[in-house]
Amino acid sequence: MVGARAAAARALGPAAPDDEDDTPVGRGGRLREQLRSQRRLRVVTLVSLAVVVLVVLPAFFGLRATGNDPVFGSLNQLDVPSWAEQKVDDQSSGSRWCFIDCTFRERTAESQRSIKETTTAYTSALTSAGWAPWKVGECPEQPITPEEGTYTCWKRDEFTLDLRVSRPKCEVDQIAANDPALAGSTAPPVAPAGECVGSTVSIKVYNAIADTRGKPDPQKSPITGETPDAVIPDDPLLTPTPSAS
Repeated sequence: MVGARAAAARALGPAAPDDEDDTPVGRGGRLREQLRSQRRLRVVTLVSLAVVVLVVLPAFFGLRATGNDPVFGSLNQLDVPSWAEQKVDDQSSGSRWCFIDCTFRERTAESQRSIKETTTAYTSALTSAGWAPWKVGECPEQPITPEEGTYTCWKRDEFTLDLRVSRPKCEVDQIAANDPALAGSTAPPVAPAGECVGSTVSIKVYNAIADTRGKPDPQKSPITGETPDAVIPDDPLLTPTPSAS
């Protein structure tokens, strides 16, 4: 019988260790382990929430705001021919709520036609969209010859807009290639003669509150001239008291 029980025990394998410890020391150890696990879980949860609030949500709403920028949306609605808005590229910076800096928006595009035709197309589209020509100093900051292009400024609601139509990029590259200072390996590749046509469009949109053109310079005082001498009134308190005789 003893041999049979030993054989049966060997067939069943070694007995599993008893993990349950009902002593006070064992119960205390399990409780501490549970508390540590709960603390780790709370820390992981708080860190995850912080990442979502501080990183994920701002990035999401920032991308959403950029994609839904009403100014770029209004530029998309301009009645401009397709040949005048090729390879459109939009860039923006600053804060829409003018925190530190107001939002600055810039759109560049390529036109398949001349500077004159492109300027006419954009001028007509801006006028139809409610933009009004704005004659103001520093528009442009530097004089531009008709050969270089056109530069006009516009206003609508709380925005100002600068429209510049200039030579096509390929023509600028050809001019740079003929510059002795850029001759050699540093000269940019140029298009063959006769293939360089069209023009380049640049639209810059500012918040009118942040556009200082046409506004008085706050650094200059409106008061000019010499400071007058002080006038002392006939005040009896300033008359010396006669001494007693």
